[in-house]
Amino acid sequence: MLKRAVLDEKKHTSSRLRPYVIMRYMKRVIIVHCWGGTPDYCWYPWAKKELEAKGFQVTVPAMPETDEPKLAAWLPQLAQAIGTPDEETYLVGHSLGCPTIMRYLEQLPDGVRVGGVIFVAGFDNDLGFEELKNFFQTPLNLSQIRPKAARGFYNLHSDNDQYVPVENSKNLQAGLGGEAVILHNMGHFSGPVDNEASCTELPEVITAVEQLSKGGEAI
Repeated sequence: MLKRAVLDEKKHTSSRLRPYVIMRYMKRVIIVHCWGGTPDYCWYPWAKKELEAKGFQVTVPAMPETDEPKLAAWLPQLAQAIGTPDEETYLVGHSLGCPTIMRYLEQLPDGVRVGGVIFVAGFDNDLGFEELKNFFQTPLNLSQIRPKAARGFYNLHSDNDQYVPVENSKNLQAGLGGEAVILHNMGHFSGPVDNEASCTELPEVITAVEQLSKGGEAI
């Protein structure tokens, strides 16, 4: 399996200082933003900084036409950001970023897996929004998606999300397994895009990534 590595050059302490290379594996996190979001929206920059401080390589790709999202554009953008998927890759989705990730996992060949997946305000249907119907032309195949995360799934939801009822988290947990954490009074974990106070920090995302990356399979 292809692994990404960081090369650290060091030198022997002998009289003939010869450089040598130590290989260590780099764990990656890709954060997929919400409908109408951008890489610098709400809690994404904070999570990126926190995870990088813990040694992760973090990417928050700008998804195209964010105000009028199309799966046909979002899916290849995510695939490009991920490159070659492996079990050192962790995916974090917020709102529409969650079904985008699921569509990506759904089409991976058998035997190809990412390390783990964290959903924030995730859902597996169009929620009654005409603009989202193109993401759900066919039902998501959760039984096909579930094996594509080696260490499982982690769901974060709020008990007062005005757009994504908490039942959606229960549906994802039933279909994908993993841990479901319901937080109190956090809305859509969003900000002005969704007409709510900005959620600029979300420590539970950091905890979830760390848990999964350390082998804590959330099932």
